Amino acid sequence: MQELPIDSVLPDLKSTLARHRSAVLLAPPGAGKTTRVPLALLEESWLAGQRIIVLEPRRLAARAAALRLAEQLGEPVGRRVGYRIRFESKVSALTRIEVVTEGILTRRLQQDPELEGVGLVIFDEFHERHLESDLALALCRDAQVALRDDLRLLVMSATLDGGRVAEHLQAPLVASEGRCHPVEVHHLPRDPEGPIGETVARWVLTALAENSGDVLAFLPGVGEIRRAAAVLEEPLAGRAGLHPLYGDLPMEAQQRAILPDREGGRKVVLATNIAETSLTIEGVSVVVDSGWARVPRFDPGSGLTRLETVRISRASAEQRAGRAGRLGPGVCYRLWSEGTQRGLVPQTPPEILHADLAPLALELAAWGVHGPEDLSWMDLPPAGPFAQARALLTDLEALDEYGRITDTGRAMAGLPLHPRLGHMLLRARELGVTALGADIAALLSERDLLRERGRCDFGLRLQALEAFRRGGAGGARALGADPNGCRAVERAASQFRRLLGVREQARAGDEWAAILLAFAYPDRVAKRREQGSGRYLLSGGRGARLDSGCDLARGELLVASDLDGAGEESRIRVAAALDEELLREHLAPRILHGEEVAWDARSEAVIARRVERLGQVILRERRLHPPPPEPMAQAMLEGVRAMGLGALPWSEEARALQARVLSLRHWCPEEDWPDLGDAALGERLEKWLLPYLQGIGRREQLGRLDLAAILLAMLPWEQQRSLDEGAPTHLQVPSGARKRLRYTPGESPVLAVKLQEMFGLADTPRVAWGKVAVTLHLLSPAQRPIQVTQDLRGFWGRTYAEVKKELKGRYPKHPWPEDPWSAPATARTRRR
Repeated sequence: MQELPIDSVLPDLKSTLARHRSAVLLAPPGAGKTTRVPLALLEESWLAGQRIIVLEPRRLAARAAALRLAEQLGEPVGRRVGYRIRFESKVSALTRIEVVTEGILTRRLQQDPELEGVGLVIFDEFHERHLESDLALALCRDAQVALRDDLRLLVMSATLDGGRVAEHLQAPLVASEGRCHPVEVHHLPRDPEGPIGETVARWVLTALAENSGDVLAFLPGVGEIRRAAAVLEEPLAGRAGLHPLYGDLPMEAQQRAILPDREGGRKVVLATNIAETSLTIEGVSVVVDSGWARVPRFDPGSGLTRLETVRISRASAEQRAGRAGRLGPGVCYRLWSEGTQRGLVPQTPPEILHADLAPLALELAAWGVHGPEDLSWMDLPPAGPFAQARALLTDLEALDEYGRITDTGRAMAGLPLHPRLGHMLLRARELGVTALGADIAALLSERDLLRERGRCDFGLRLQALEAFRRGGAGGARALGADPNGCRAVERAASQFRRLLGVREQARAGDEWAAILLAFAYPDRVAKRREQGSGRYLLSGGRGARLDSGCDLARGELLVASDLDGAGEESRIRVAAALDEELLREHLAPRILHGEEVAWDARSEAVIARRVERLGQVILRERRLHPPPPEPMAQAMLEGVRAMGLGALPWSEEARALQARVLSLRHWCPEEDWPDLGDAALGERLEKWLLPYLQGIGRREQLGRLDLAAILLAMLPWEQQRSLDEGAPTHLQVPSGARKRLRYTPGESPVLAVKLQEMFGLADTPRVAWGKVAVTLHLLSPAQRPIQVTQDLRGFWGRTYAEVKKELKGRYPKHPWPEDPWSAPATARTRRR
């Protein structure tokens, strides 16, 4: 066999696993770890003739790895080397090395926690950090500690921080230097603009012209691959073969992309990140990298998972560039600038940190642990999304009120489906429409059959599948469906029918489809908000809308199977019209009946009604006359809380009373005057305002309230009696008039008074039982302030003469005596 870089560390790896239960192998891409390691360990004494399970992150990689291992033994796949992937299995009683995908290993652990007959589990390409691989490692470690002290675990990675993994596993680290063929990397002067598919296509043509060998181009998703292929089809005709490569392609198409061209010609492969690791694509010496990847992101706020196009990490960029140097020197065109390169994150974030955790929560419940903290993780699942996942499982009847798995939950865990679809499939079996449930589960778990925007009626997918069954690819195309997608859906549906013991295909009508979708998505039953509108309210409480060009009849009730979670309102991509009578019949336990009295912000009134509701969707309602008084008052209180204290009828008297009490609270803290500030009042609404809201049900009716009297009632009787002593509303001035005091909490009260009305008074008036001097605003005859002071005696002695000199000529009709101390105070002119 050809010598590979990994060969030099195999003796060290063997001795490490002979002495330790776990190990970490760090080897660069192309070192040969997938090809060599399982065979090198097959005859180790500690393995004692048991099987080796090799975990690969993708079906294509698992199949390719098994093929390469079997070739080295000179045997067909299925003898000493076999594989198990979704929809396909090639193993026998002779199989010693079994290559599996992540979900397969989890199923096996749930069925056989001791992994009887397995001596070693190898986690290949662990740096991809898929949710399933993190889960499988946590379960294997738990089994290793509790059940199988002879079970070995080997984690293999190309770019991951090996030291961190080794520390986590408390295991030795074995490293291989690898063999690096030089790869010449080119960056663009600046990041390109325009559609990704077209940009990649242009640079593929440049790469072909400037280099020999085959070209591997990385694009985010299938849509960009199709757009690039459309641009390249004519220019490449007769020059190079054009091959897409993504997970949903049929096996034959994937093999054509991986293997050399049969006629020896050049080849262009347009791939998603499926080609980033594990696979060696024969003949590739040039890589064109868009720098983008499409990843699922779960939004806990909306409860939806959406695909986001994101910049790849530096580690992914190195992996992709390394594809050009697998077999010899190569070239990589990076379609981004060196500045953007410096800004890339070092590693791709683990999927467990941003994924929908409902499948994980179900697996942990089936394993028998209460929560993730009971196992050992590289990265602990986030608490908030995990709690949300458990709430969904409880709603789907998979967990009981104590968080323990139910019989329904165990049955769901045994199906290779998201818990939503597992629940739907089990209910379909109860209703005798298992085959239809299998079709729906397959349609929802595979890529959408219909590419055209606007075809949002789920029933069209069922029709397309039926047309494919009757007329093959031609029948699918006649309805605008993708034949390859139909083929994948049919394969998945067949598996689900087989799992549930059903042979015949579906014959049930579309009316059952909507109900089955509601079993999967009880939080996505939608009711139209307004007649003739495309806006809906989901039973989960979120808003949603149908595009104006959607071919779904604008029914009153829908159930949405595919939503875009971005924005304030989700966009309904795919939905089915829902019959209310069927909904009432089959979702009856979820429909709540009762009386509701609540504040309605739109009408600014309390609404009392008898309702039937499914979550936040009201199916039927009838007004209550008269509304019950106590709930009505409570709802009105919530209305005040929502509108703010400004909605209350604040009179000048009420605001003055509030300011007086707050002033005394500031000046006399020892007397414990209550806090009547707006913030404190808002926090204690129920205590002081609720008793006065009896019979009030609308905002305009709040005007009936005497807010000054209500605030005064908040004072103890003793403080009510002493309030006027400490903070009087008015003061009598020497002219005999009563003048209003203006209070501002934290400041001295203000008395605005005409200067002539203060003649004869030497000392400044005081409040708060003499603690606080009043601030005097001494006014001219025109009622304009001529002096602000808290020292009236000083004003008469030092300032009055100057004021008199300045104003006497302007206001000759008003008294300006030489001696203000002895002059009679008056508000009148001298003539009067």
